[in-house]
Amino acid sequence: MPTHSAPRPEYPRPQFVRRDWLNLNGAWQFETDRGDSGLERGLLDRELHGEILVPFPPESELSGIGDTDFLEAVWYRRALTLPAAWAGRRVLLHFGAVDHDTTVWADGKEVARHRGGFTPFTADLGDIAGAGEEVVITVRARDPKSGPQARGKQAVEYANHDCNYTRVTGIWQTVWLEPVPDLHLRRPRITPDLAGSAFHLELPLSGNRPGHRVRAVLADAGGEVSRAEARADLDLAPRLHLPVPDDRRREWGPGDPHLYDLRLELLDAAGRIVDSAQSYAGLRAVGLRGKAVLLNGRPVFQRLVLDQGWYPDGLMTAPTDEALVRDIELAMEAGFNGARLHQKVFEERFLYHADRLGYLVWGEFGDWGCETGGSSGDNQRPDASYVGQWLEALERDYSHPSIIGWCPLNETYQKLHDRITVLDDVTRAMFLATKAMDTTRPVIDASGYAHRVAETDVYDSHNYEQDPAAFRELMSGLAKDAPFVNAYENGTPYSRPYRGQPYFVSEFGGIWWDPEAAADRSGEDRTESWGYGERVRDEAEFHERFAGLTEVLLSDRGMFGYCYTQLTDVFQEQNGLYRFDRGRKLDIARIRAAQLRPAAIEEEEPEHRA
Repeated sequence: MPTHSAPRPEYPRPQFVRRDWLNLNGAWQFETDRGDSGLERGLLDRELHGEILVPFPPESELSGIGDTDFLEAVWYRRALTLPAAWAGRRVLLHFGAVDHDTTVWADGKEVARHRGGFTPFTADLGDIAGAGEEVVITVRARDPKSGPQARGKQAVEYANHDCNYTRVTGIWQTVWLEPVPDLHLRRPRITPDLAGSAFHLELPLSGNRPGHRVRAVLADAGGEVSRAEARADLDLAPRLHLPVPDDRRREWGPGDPHLYDLRLELLDAAGRIVDSAQSYAGLRAVGLRGKAVLLNGRPVFQRLVLDQGWYPDGLMTAPTDEALVRDIELAMEAGFNGARLHQKVFEERFLYHADRLGYLVWGEFGDWGCETGGSSGDNQRPDASYVGQWLEALERDYSHPSIIGWCPLNETYQKLHDRITVLDDVTRAMFLATKAMDTTRPVIDASGYAHRVAETDVYDSHNYEQDPAAFRELMSGLAKDAPFVNAYENGTPYSRPYRGQPYFVSEFGGIWWDPEAAADRSGEDRTESWGYGERVRDEAEFHERFAGLTEVLLSDRGMFGYCYTQLTDVFQEQNGLYRFDRGRKLDIARIRAAQLRPAAIEEEEPEHRA
């Protein structure tokens, strides 16, 4: 029962859908608490003085506030009536994401605490209010501007600068209610088994009860494919096996992103359904062979684009669900088959659309914010919360077929020396946590700069050299297992040595092209516009440079992919293929044509070209 007049009315968790729910987006009471003294001043117990449009953050235009100063803490308040039809069930209050440290109260009673600005959390309203009764929800979000904190690209200075953008504080994804029975299903873990032509399911439960069973039914457009049942009175997470017969087998991938429907049910001792949810699954496999990353057993060159997921009016919050789809469509129109979802855990509906459209993505954490200055040998100090937040992201996104790799850290630049540092500890912890949570996908310990884990599945570099000839020379060592590796300015290494892993350039290009600045004949320094290297003089030079840089990587038989920076301009960064508002600034057909020649790593098996 969504409230269709609210912004962002679509169901926020599309891979685990229950029929009954209530969208709480819309107008909430709001008050800024710049000194973080609101609890002492009684904000928990009174009406708040302002109003905000949830789920847009207060710094954004769409929120109705647009306050871009530092917000040490903010408060939200909303009174709501629980639907009478939910009688006899527990009510869960879900938050898609709140930045950064959150406390939630229901009728003045604390029901949840959470740290982290990118991952979801849930409050159980328990016996605080019953069906048909009113309950007052109060939320405080603290967002300190100092100290290690996973911020992604949010600026820690007042104004936007370099590649850091307007901050996001408080609620920035959908808030919603969901009724569940006391004994209920929790989010499943769906593992495709392409070699065995099957899906393996783990169905976590809130508890066990004698006589109960779980059931899963797999279906496609032709109807039921298979079903499986298991006892639900023994294991906290029963496991089910769903075979896919040869005549119903259809692989998921770019060009044919086939998804099977999946119905999940919890049955009582009499066979009655006490809880159910709808899901979906894609049958695909990710593997490694030599320097190739395989999709369904074949080398598929990953033509990725860097997508940062920022919007002029909503900041990290997409203004509409259609805007999420549009970003994927724009990338695919330009010839990309996927993206690095950069310095942000994207909202889950983006992954849903990637699943539907056959768009390959690397899941990443917004880890920037652990730079503490001081010694360059111990300047990055992520804390234990990074590991916890990353585990929450992995749990949320595990079952999405579009995700083909994990990247917990990015550009953790710190010199390598003979002492184990905090960065070494946390990098290894995040790598091992990822491998423990997911044995089916490759993991890169950190994208660019500091590979601290010798056994990382994938190795990479970032290289923004703008001259194609010089770029080719820098990239030429991969054939001799001596690829380009990011290093400290005096040559001191950031990373453990390369060990022959699959390798790609996960950031390159960033070509600076701002047509308005190019047309400005005043001679003034347009410092608000920037990109990498010398700005091209005209669009023709842009295309020449783009084609030259991509050709270097496409023609390298050891290169499994690349990631071009970036999909759109973002505020002062004018190095996107599209404008910040997603308008056109380039001949996209020429961008597409430059990319779609077969890559060398694919030509080794021409019968399997994608």
